[in-house]
Amino acid sequence: MGTINSAQLRAARALLRMTADDVAKAAQVGVATVRRAEISEGDSLGINPANEAAIRAALEAAGVEFIEENGGGPGVRLQKN
Repeated sequence: MGTINSAQLRAARALLRMTADDVAKAAQVGVATVRRAEISEGDSLGINPANEAAIRAALEAAGVEFIEENGGGPGVRLQKN
């Protein structure tokens, strides 16, 4: 499981139509943690690895797939059913 960036986090939330509160509840982290991660600059979310893993797992469980950097840039898409 690689790291995700703030743009991927925002895109995943938008695809799932989840609020920051929804993500925080699903990941069992504070809503301030989700909001801080969403405004982070650069390639890191600026939160501790455990919180990042919890947020990522919650979004993946809700139906998104994070796409790693593969020459076309990192991204996010809905999982196939």
